Amino acid sequence: MHLIYHFSLITITKKYLIQINKHCTFTLYYNKQLNTKKTKSALTENDGVEQPKMINADGYLRKKEITIAKYVSEIKKGNRVFLSKAITLIESTNTKHKLKANAILQQCLETKNNSIRLGITGVPGVGKSTFIEAFGLYLTSLGKKVAVLAVDPSSSVTKGSILGDKTRMEELVRDDNAFIRPSPSGNSLGGVARKTRETIMLCEAAGFDTIIIETVGVGQSETVVHSMVDFFLLLKLAGAGDQLQGIKRGIIEMADSIVINKADGDNLRRAQLAKTEFKRALQMYPHKENGWTPKVTTCSAIKKDNINGVWEIITKYLTLVNNNDSFQKRRQEQNTFWLVQTIEEQLKENFYNNPEIATQLIALTQKVKEGIISPFDAADQLLAIQNKK
Repeated sequence: MHLIYHFSLITITKKYLIQINKHCTFTLYYNKQLNTKKTKSALTENDGVEQPKMINADGYLRKKEITIAKYVSEIKKGNRVFLSKAITLIESTNTKHKLKANAILQQCLETKNNSIRLGITGVPGVGKSTFIEAFGLYLTSLGKKVAVLAVDPSSSVTKGSILGDKTRMEELVRDDNAFIRPSPSGNSLGGVARKTRETIMLCEAAGFDTIIIETVGVGQSETVVHSMVDFFLLLKLAGAGDQLQGIKRGIIEMADSIVINKADGDNLRRAQLAKTEFKRALQMYPHKENGWTPKVTTCSAIKKDNINGVWEIITKYLTLVNNNDSFQKRRQEQNTFWLVQTIEEQLKENFYNNPEIATQLIALTQKVKEGIISPFDAADQLLAIQNKK
């Protein structure tokens, strides 16, 4: 039995036109018209876009080096690509990169910006990233330009960031008035990246008026963040068993405000109780030199509840410290502190990069292990090599 189809079907593919006639025979025609068009996608390169390749004497491709003047001009325009590239230079350990980064920083210092630097910390799981996203979105809705410097725990293997704050702040990262830069904490004290201070300056030069520094977690060494911000905010959880920490000295006495996060649902009542307990605990501390009395409040970052209340506390603080001139005094003290810190870091780096010291360090370390010499004698010998220059 034979079936006869009384129709003609034309199928269009990318390269061919396939015609099926009534006898079920196939005729292929080359689809010239379709193949002359290029598919428009993110990976498609248009004619004339490709740049001439630069090849050095060794035959390797070489990118055109960006000048310091170009970096500075683009950063001041708010170009985030160049801002990110400059931050990468700052974080680099390459000597040439350091010199270039220092030159960029020096020229960016000329840009004056009435910014506010906020430090936000809290134990892991307190909801720092969720709070910062809700808080950042609220600030951008007020017309603020927000830069978030998220300091992540470092991998012991790759030395990179373990957590991805950009992936945890999906809404804020898409905001045109926000900039998020995750950085590995490395071996830095207190969970603050070594070059965070310089990164703050670049962000301010790029026009960001609110700089938020998110740290890894809390602890006695975490207070180093206090030395680089104007306002220090401590996030707490209700019912986490740490209310009694309020009577201990340490990070809480550094806080300008304590915010009990996740104050929603069944946890709302516990959050209110925690608020009362922390208020009582703060009364045990001496008054701050700037005349500010730390405030305690609650919020729900996930529901965006009372985020505006947190900002009201910060604005009241700024009004006070600007009127009594303690704001500028604190900035000057911070600059002096970071001068000393930079000198100490550079001396330590120069010490360990000394080839003679590196050689003697191995031998002397072995002698210390075997008890042949004391650690103090070994240290004196190594320092003597450094001092003879």
